[in-house]
Amino acid sequence: MNNLLRLIGRRLVALPIMAFGVTILVFFLMSFSKVDPAYNALGESASPEAVAAYHVQYGLDDPWPVRYVRYIGDLLHGDMGTYGATRQSVSGRIATALPVTMQLTFMGLIMGAIVSFLFGVLAALYRDRWPDQVIRIFSIAGLATPSFWLAVLLILVFSSYLHALPASGNLPSFASNPGGWFARMIMPAVALAVPLTGQMTRIVRTAMVEELDKDYVKTARGAGLPERVVVGKNVLRNALITPVTTLGMKIGYLMGGAVVIEVIFNLPGMGTAIQQGIQGNETTLVLGVVIVVALTFIIINIVVDMLYLLINPRIRTV
Repeated sequence: MNNLLRLIGRRLVALPIMAFGVTILVFFLMSFSKVDPAYNALGESASPEAVAAYHVQYGLDDPWPVRYVRYIGDLLHGDMGTYGATRQSVSGRIATALPVTMQLTFMGLIMGAIVSFLFGVLAALYRDRWPDQVIRIFSIAGLATPSFWLAVLLILVFSSYLHALPASGNLPSFASNPGGWFARMIMPAVALAVPLTGQMTRIVRTAMVEELDKDYVKTARGAGLPERVVVGKNVLRNALITPVTTLGMKIGYLMGGAVVIEVIFNLPGMGTAIQQGIQGNETTLVLGVVIVVALTFIIINIVVDMLYLLINPRIRTV
């Protein structure tokens, strides 16, 4: 059987099951909230009659299983609902928030991948010498650094003390203002990338060391091949299979970290959206954000599985 088709099939089967599990869990937990959405929409001074009418109009007095089934029915018709006093579209909110989260996620991913690749290869080539020892210290420090703590530290140093980078404010589009976009994104991306860099550096180094110790490397060196040929054309290609796979699986976890980092830096992404939904007891907004994040995570993992099979042709078929 073709491994590629089998992996895709498993992921496609898991897609609706995981989406269903996420929606029912979030809907159930949100039902325990003491915040009344009617007061969020009508204001704290709303009369009891207006609140009661709002409950009847949106079925808020129905048991949560009834409300859940009604929500799923609307969702299957492409309607993710509305939220807030002005009844804004959940789909519209997610359409503006998701690109911000993905930009932050992939910027942190690219930064972490480049630095960890360079450090990991350098540490392996200078194994047990001073470059390896220095890189090992930095990688362990990065691995032990929480992203949220580093985010606060970056704000204190570069925004509050040095006044070099903005810690808040509107995020301009990259097309219209690349400099402003980069200035607002660089600190969140660094906070997201540092723990990833620490972990991936160790993985790259280990994979490189294992490959450098194999017999074919010793044979190639003994035959007089230049080191750049031995390392660049043989060792790197074989050693990077495991790091690339691990890095791909980290994308979903980076998205989760990006959600937290966005709140700290006040970026208008999925993290800010879900915080807004939880604080206002806006069940439809929370559900919409969580469902989209979960589906994005699954889709990314499907793509990573496919790329892994392309990188390592030996396991395409069994």
